[in-house]
Amino acid sequence: MSVNSSKSKWVRLGDYIEEFDVRNSDKKIKMVKSVSVTKEFKETNAKVNKEELQGYKLVPPFHLSYVQTTKNEKCFANALNTTNETYVVTQVNKVLFVKNPKVLNIEYLSLIFKGEEFDRYAIFNSWGSARETFDWSEFRRIQIPLPDPNIQQELVDTYNGLKALAEQNEALIKPLNEACQAYIVDCKKKYPEVKLGEYIDFYYEKNSDCQITLEQGINIDKVFITPHRPNSDLSSRIIVRKGQFAYCTQLNNENVAIAYRKGDDCVVSPVYKAFEIKQQYKNKLFPEYLFLWLKRKEFGRYVYWRSVGSAYEFLQEENIKEYKIPLPPPDVQQAIVDIYNCAEEAKKIANEAREKMKMLCPALVQRAINTTHKLQ
Repeated sequence: MSVNSSKSKWVRLGDYIEEFDVRNSDKKIKMVKSVSVTKEFKETNAKVNKEELQGYKLVPPFHLSYVQTTKNEKCFANALNTTNETYVVTQVNKVLFVKNPKVLNIEYLSLIFKGEEFDRYAIFNSWGSARETFDWSEFRRIQIPLPDPNIQQELVDTYNGLKALAEQNEALIKPLNEACQAYIVDCKKKYPEVKLGEYIDFYYEKNSDCQITLEQGINIDKVFITPHRPNSDLSSRIIVRKGQFAYCTQLNNENVAIAYRKGDDCVVSPVYKAFEIKQQYKNKLFPEYLFLWLKRKEFGRYVYWRSVGSAYEFLQEENIKEYKIPLPPPDVQQAIVDIYNCAEEAKKIANEAREKMKMLCPALVQRAINTTHKLQ
């Protein structure tokens, strides 16, 4: 990163950092990590003999490690160890620390390295043939904005607050999903099973007048998506009303493309069909509870086994009608749905926080640049 204005307070990074090249000679550290393109430490995928780690480099707490090669990954892969544990990384990684943390906060430095702008800078300044390398000498020449330490900490706290929000919600997702699945399995033991055919009606309503212009598809994650190839003529598309289920009749495997429509009415490809719970049963069978069963791998295996065809296997209406689910009282269904919705809300919050973190890094760096300008 270079300075475009002589008025801004920028510093040469090499004056504030040192390389940390300490090897795991006594082989005491067994926690092998890799530095991912998501700028995090991950469990390594390499087959490692943990009795032969003497050549690996130590990464103590609040030390930063980066991968010197850049072109293969199109980014500057780096990670900061913010734990109390010491990791080891492969010899090709560089490890560094800040000489004076009271002047340069290494977490603030890590924020600079997380941005796409720095990825571009590292790639542009990498050299080599088979592999391009962002070497230590080039790394030390980097110029960064250096605001007051209090400002650095404020920027770090802002980022860490959003990161904590993401991690807290991510920690909720697995136990909530497990609890939901446990309740579902318990229903099979406690309540009688019913065939879906008695409770649902099928629809094949064409968008002949083109009144509905929202075109959708369904992916194997069981959600509606914008199709990759939109159509200009929607008159032959099939309507899916709010509160209906839609599914693709063509099956390639057990990953059935099926989803429950909560949004506005939409249209889908003619290879889809729609169904909904009969009006007289809507107080007995909740659509969200039914959808939990249709999302299970068990349902995918069942319908794929029952499907027929040659080039394509087709999911027929009768296969769905014959599928059985346990039917607990409405209050039990609602309790299960509530747990599932909590897990989905946690996932949504976590995903939104992660997306905001991506956008936040360049904004925080820009604020640091503006702040250093004001301090002149």
